[in-house]
Amino acid sequence: MMIEVLKSKIHRVAVTEADLNYIGSITIDEDLMDAVNIIENEKVSIYNITNGNRLDTYVIKGQRGSGKIGINGAAARLVSVGDLVIIVSYASLDFEEAKTFKPYIIFPDSENHI
Repeated sequence: MMIEVLKSKIHRVAVTEADLNYIGSITIDEDLMDAVNIIENEKVSIYNITNGNRLDTYVIKGQRGSGKIGINGAAARLVSVGDLVIIVSYASLDFEEAKTFKPYIIFPDSENHI
């Protein structure tokens, strides 16, 4: 049996950009991506702590060390610059493997750095 478990979590980062006219996705500082083992084009869920909105999209790399968290495209209507969000991804694992799997979780500082 396969089950979905938390794979990666960036907890409480601030949105630095919301670009309605961009084609879509979320831009994440590459340092943050590396720290939680998220890759470009991976599907992620975004949970907006500030207003309760939730959405799914895919990741594009942001400039390393920039602290950038940019919500792009139609999703930009669901966030505002300065909103706090949680970014997560999940993985399908065998039930037994899932029992011992440890997710990658980080708690960035107020400037979105590790």
